[in-house]
Amino acid sequence: MSVEPRSFEQPIYVTRPMLPEFAVFTKHLEAIWQSAILSNGGPQHVELERRLHGPLGDGHIALFNNGTNALMTAVKALDLSGEVITTPFTFAATPHALAWHGIKPVFVDIDDSTMTLDPARIEAAITERTTGIFAVHVYGNPCNVEAIGRIAQARGLKVLYDGAHAFGTKVEGQPIAAFGDATMFSFHATKLFHTAEGGAVVMNDLDLKRRMELLKNFGIADEVTVRSVGINSKMNEIQAALGLCVVDLVTAEKAKRHEIANVYRSRLGAVPSITMPRQQNPDTDSLQYFCIRIDRDVTGISRDDVYNQLKRYNIFARRYFYPLCSDYEPYRNFPDSAASNLPVAHRVGDQVLCLPFYGALGTAYAERISDIVAYVVEHGSDEVVHAA
Repeated sequence: MSVEPRSFEQPIYVTRPMLPEFAVFTKHLEAIWQSAILSNGGPQHVELERRLHGPLGDGHIALFNNGTNALMTAVKALDLSGEVITTPFTFAATPHALAWHGIKPVFVDIDDSTMTLDPARIEAAITERTTGIFAVHVYGNPCNVEAIGRIAQARGLKVLYDGAHAFGTKVEGQPIAAFGDATMFSFHATKLFHTAEGGAVVMNDLDLKRRMELLKNFGIADEVTVRSVGINSKMNEIQAALGLCVVDLVTAEKAKRHEIANVYRSRLGAVPSITMPRQQNPDTDSLQYFCIRIDRDVTGISRDDVYNQLKRYNIFARRYFYPLCSDYEPYRNFPDSAASNLPVAHRVGDQVLCLPFYGALGTAYAERISDIVAYVVEHGSDEVVHAA
């Protein structure tokens, strides 16, 4: 492309939350006002938990006020301690949920293709202090759940999955939460399904579900009995009401995102230095993000060059996940945080760029964004004369 494309008049961000018709939401609010129940497992909460069995499967569901509290409660409920093996290529909440409990996150490198924890690297990281594996379904790409499960079973380890990006993801026909001891889902406003803030943990063990419910409510068993040291991480009725509205929009939203993904794929697939994500199926994939990889060695332009130049066109892509968690101040001095131990994660972390990806974006805007990305890459790191 030789003619520079036009910039957008208004900022285009990496995502935008789905919002229901306001009148639909107010009907739920009216029901809350009539019941005068605002929290503690009210009618909206109970109904949302029931409705989520569709996309999340038949496991036991515990709802939370946010995904981080859901993770922290899961770590406590699973009795993790000592050291837990995890990935450096994730959001800060993943290692923080461990460190907050005094557990040392042990970073292991990732698979170049899926960008998830590499099972081949797990065994060497296991010590006598290891109690679990904490893996992440990055961008909704499923981890190698079978390999991780075999390692965990052989070594007597618990498996916790961070499925923040994996709402509705399936592996060989099974919901992603069917694997491991527990799976957390984030319902933050940036996610495909959201409750503004919120989250859930899905597990197959009923006793674990009961422990989760206890821990998220101060450890209170009844009016006079406190059985454990818990926190307050309950989802309230207004959050649940929003979720009941949004859950009905997910199927249509995924169909729109699939069309946008096809635009990106068709227009950027042949651009030198850009690697496309795998083809995704709306029935088995979350379509949470559309993440490309930019290889500087091919055309001389880096991911950061593209990221910064896109801002000049009013496009605000995101470098998920950069920097790596292993480079954060609390973790950078760990021996396993050394770049030599995490070569794939460092390479991927320097290449990934998530493009704007939400149904309301539309295919026409996706075409324009594709043309701008292609133009920026074509012109390399040369100074681009920005068109008004």
